[in-house]
Amino acid sequence: QVQLVESGGGLVQAGGSLRLSCAASGGFFKINKMGWYRQGPGKQRELVAAITSGGSTAYADSVKGRFILSRDNAKNAVYLQMNSLKPEDTAGYYCNFRVNDNARDYWGQGTQVTVSS
Repeated sequence: QVQLVESGGGLVQAGGSLRLSCAASGGFFKINKMGWYRQGPGKQRELVAAITSGGSTAYADSVKGRFILSRDNAKNAVYLQMNSLKPEDTAGYYCNFRVNDNARDYWGQGTQVTVSS
């Protein structure tokens, strides 16, 4: 069983920064992809940023130039540095790991990010 533990959400004023962290542990031998999704009130969950095992990254257009995704392979961890935050970034943020040959997805418990104007 794979466990994901997130941290780093909170309340911040517009223009501020936050850093999210997510570490994975448990029954996996390969990470295919890891990243962050978010879901705002009344909205569908959407990709924020992700990185593959080969190092390819993808960002939502709305966060390009403001958010930076990084990873620590030794710690099986992924981080999201969020700068120049906007009220529309307010959402629950969920880390995602896709692991092993069956490419199964695992999700963190979610961490709330609230940006006040």
